[in-house]
Amino acid sequence: MSKIKLLSPRLANQIAAGEVVERPGSVIKEILENSLDAGASRLEIDIEGGGIKLMRVRDNGIGIEKEDLSLALSRHATSKIYQLDDLEAVATLGFRGEALASISSVSRTTLTSNTNDSGHGWQAQTEGREMDADIAPAPHPHGTTVEVRDLFFNTPARRKFLRTEKTEYNRIEDVVKRLALSRFDVSFVLRHNGRAIHNWRGGETQAEMERRVAQVCGPAFMENAVHLDIERAGFRLWGWVALPTFSRSQADLQHFFVNGRAIRDKLVGHAVRQAYQDVLYHGRHPAFVLYLQVDPASVDVNVHPTKHEVRFRDNRSVHDFIYRSLHHALADVRPTDQLTDAQQANGVLHAPSSPQVPVQGLAAGEFQGQNQIGFSSSSKSAQSAGISSYQQQAPAPGAVAEQLKGYGQLYSSQTAANSGYTPGTPSLQQLNESNEEIPPLGYAIAQLKGIFILAENAQGMIVVDMHAAHERIIYERMKEAFDLQGIRAQPLLVPQTLALSEKEADCADSHAEIFQKLGFELQRAGPESLLIRQIPVMLNRADVDQLVRDVLSDLIEHGSSERIRNHINEILGTMACHGSVRANRKLTLPEMNALLRDMEATERSGQCNHGRPTWALQTLDELDKLFMRGQ
Repeated sequence: MSKIKLLSPRLANQIAAGEVVERPGSVIKEILENSLDAGASRLEIDIEGGGIKLMRVRDNGIGIEKEDLSLALSRHATSKIYQLDDLEAVATLGFRGEALASISSVSRTTLTSNTNDSGHGWQAQTEGREMDADIAPAPHPHGTTVEVRDLFFNTPARRKFLRTEKTEYNRIEDVVKRLALSRFDVSFVLRHNGRAIHNWRGGETQAEMERRVAQVCGPAFMENAVHLDIERAGFRLWGWVALPTFSRSQADLQHFFVNGRAIRDKLVGHAVRQAYQDVLYHGRHPAFVLYLQVDPASVDVNVHPTKHEVRFRDNRSVHDFIYRSLHHALADVRPTDQLTDAQQANGVLHAPSSPQVPVQGLAAGEFQGQNQIGFSSSSKSAQSAGISSYQQQAPAPGAVAEQLKGYGQLYSSQTAANSGYTPGTPSLQQLNESNEEIPPLGYAIAQLKGIFILAENAQGMIVVDMHAAHERIIYERMKEAFDLQGIRAQPLLVPQTLALSEKEADCADSHAEIFQKLGFELQRAGPESLLIRQIPVMLNRADVDQLVRDVLSDLIEHGSSERIRNHINEILGTMACHGSVRANRKLTLPEMNALLRDMEATERSGQCNHGRPTWALQTLDELDKLFMRGQ
């Protein structure tokens, strides 16, 4: 066996570079983070050859003193932490003290800085050799410039693993975009091969932030995004989440920041997926730009060499906070929110002169003899959300529960005769002339092929998939009634024995209350076995053994689980699908209008249970362009 020897500083730096400097994008990330920590408000990034030939970052931060230049290029040298207590509550982006040393060991690095406005700075140069940096005076404005040339010139084994110039540049651009989203107050300029690519000005107002997000993520994201800002129990979550209809085939538009640091965390990803569980089409990925602010002492950022991952001290609280915040934010989105702002901007939404809007729906007796449709003028969720005056009072919770008794056996297959406008249904022209309020989804004018409802609102034409919309309405009412009635459980005549690991059995013991609330009764039968004595009535045909294992896995990994509730929701969704109005079912205009009013009052009504959109708007301008009017 070989003798133990002390590594040379150069080899130690190159080994460290293998962890920190993976590719040119890694270099840019480390340098930009140092610049942000230095208080820079403007960053200029110049790239040549995808970063392999040249990377130059110039900032206007506080700068580095002459005597600290060579120290900045040394290993384990940093201005971010001085003692162990500092490491337990890190508030800066870079703190390891290895980045510049690792970069300089595998490239030709020049570090130029000035701490005042005199214009006279100092420069340190290294070329990956085992020697001290050369220090010389150099002209430089207030701030620091780091220039990295010929990356991996002295480690050809690493250089051959680099990709094409375009690929490496794209990685660099992704890094710059993430940091641009993390600091709205900082201006970013990115140039590649002498050509200006991005020039993002800093700003701190809501409009300036949204402009930056649109520049980085695209204007389509902002057009389909919902802003949220929720603070509770020491946590704050704010940012933008895209509507479920704006989903992606890949998880390429997901940005999550913890205390300003961009991370990719399994806990966060699980919480976001759960929040979109009920509204996202299968195989699609949500888009979001979210910021979580927590006490720095409650999160450990020193768990990964590149600081892409963090560890929360209370995983369960963080997971539940993110999940519930996003869940409620998505549930509160209704057609009213999506259309009202645009209507007001166009000056076509008139405020009602009086609250005496023509009575419609059940209150006007329009559905006598048509109870098989099951529409109502509103719902409990509408009442709690403060829906405006054209919607009627919600039925009592007991009435809803009674109406949904039996789950799914809600509507018979009788067909109502189709009819035209009734005297109680006003036209948009009449409403405009009387300055009365127009509902966001307007009023129905026809049914197309027994599948779609055509409606006219203040902006143009609304097309509604009646089956998908009705399916969501029934599904939400079923969940509401199910919550009111609680989870009914049934004891098993012969208890089921479940063999699992001791860790899983211990987890079941410690979370016995959670299982009890969900309708399960689990009893410890041995060190590595459980007895299932009781299960929810609705899951009597489910694979209970696998479901309990999956729930225990979630509890061990994330501290919480929604699997049982999601499984119940799947059953309710199937019932809602079979209980909703089918294609070729002829609806009367009052029935269509009642469906539109229910959509405006129902949570998540923009998507059916499977994530498909339920309605679409064709504005008058879009119709004009379609027929080339005015051209």
